[in-house]
Amino acid sequence: MTGLAPGDHKTLAHSLQPRHVTMISLGGIIGAGIFVGSSAAINIAGPSVLFTYAMCGTLVFVIMRMLGEMAIARPGVGTFTSYTTLGLGPWAGFVNGWLYFYFWVVTIAVEAIAGAAILSEFMSLPTWVVSTALIAGTTLINLLSVRAYGEAEFWFAALKVLIITAFIAIGALYIFVFGPGVTQTLSTMQEHGGLFPTGWGAVFTAIPVVIFSMMGSEVATIAAVETEHPAENVVRAARTVTMRILFFYIGSIAVIVSIVPWDQIIPGHSPFADAMIRVRIPGAALLMSAVVFTAVTSCLNSAIYVTSRMLHEMAERGDAPLLFANVSNRRVPSVAILTSSAAGFGMVLISIVSPERAFVFLLQSSGAIILSVYLLIALSQIALRRRLEAAGEQLPVKVWMFPYVSYALVAAILAVLVLMATQPDLREQVGLCALLFVVALVGYHLRAVFNRPSAADQITIP
Repeated sequence: MTGLAPGDHKTLAHSLQPRHVTMISLGGIIGAGIFVGSSAAINIAGPSVLFTYAMCGTLVFVIMRMLGEMAIARPGVGTFTSYTTLGLGPWAGFVNGWLYFYFWVVTIAVEAIAGAAILSEFMSLPTWVVSTALIAGTTLINLLSVRAYGEAEFWFAALKVLIITAFIAIGALYIFVFGPGVTQTLSTMQEHGGLFPTGWGAVFTAIPVVIFSMMGSEVATIAAVETEHPAENVVRAARTVTMRILFFYIGSIAVIVSIVPWDQIIPGHSPFADAMIRVRIPGAALLMSAVVFTAVTSCLNSAIYVTSRMLHEMAERGDAPLLFANVSNRRVPSVAILTSSAAGFGMVLISIVSPERAFVFLLQSSGAIILSVYLLIALSQIALRRRLEAAGEQLPVKVWMFPYVSYALVAAILAVLVLMATQPDLREQVGLCALLFVVALVGYHLRAVFNRPSAADQITIP
């Protein structure tokens, strides 16, 4: 696997607009994790889960700021995996790329299965048939053109943003205007244990559940590669997306815990639907099924896009077979798209053949992986920033109070991983993630032994 020389292949299209990048970032984050997964977080911590969402949102905000700093310092390098190569070396880019690819391949299967489960309420077809149809449909969108993907994701994300905004507005009106009033709301909350019904520690116990629902903001650095001004678009996404996410998450969860007693929320069931039923919105359950299906389809669309672009970039720098660097006449990496979709479909088949063993193994192993990816991004930013400042460069975009904020973020991620390792139901995730990390490292060293140095091996800071 060797890197490509300039001119060896067609380049990707640069037809995405800033609005696409912003909405793609939102679309990757506002998914089933908030519409359904928030029920598990609320069940763990009660109303105090608002503090958990605030902490996790801040973590994502700093990560995006780090990506913005590195993108504007070295524009045109590629996605965030290329930044890890710049900061820590070729091994980091290789490991980060393959771990990230694996995470999103599992996501393809999870979202396809979730979508099939929703549609099964309205049609009697096998799960694998519906899952296949969903994967095929989103694959077709990605094969048409990057503009087709961008437009589809723009409208998917716009619908989700509209729904959450309307939900917050209706909930606020119910609480303050035509509902029981603030006094009764506070009284109801107090009757169910107050703000911290399960103790202060639950705020931290809920972190693994909450942080996974917020993953995906880094997709902006992948989508931005296919714009005319990638670095500027990454910075724009870093400045705007995360604050909007904090509003959507904290605003919607605050409405939910104010309307629905936290101990009456059932894990795995959408708390949004529960809240709308209490507000007496007709057809709330059906409406939320449609919203969750939209969110699932959007995340599936993004998952295929992300995995294919990750394969394409890794192939260009020699970390994946050169075949995946091929670009079709429509200027999309068609081989990488089809391979990603096939891998996702393979995961779906595994879930059918061995739902309680093999698929659970794959699903659990992806849990802590994204935290490892973020950890490598943070360490890369620290290393790169130190070298750039030592060279006397002035950075127009910076992470504030360096290095304290950066080190605090690294410490926070490590603390979450340690927290997961101490919980029996999450310990296996950390162990499996560590195993995959080692496998990726072994893969990098095998590539170095059996192949000529890749393009990544020659990446240096000019």
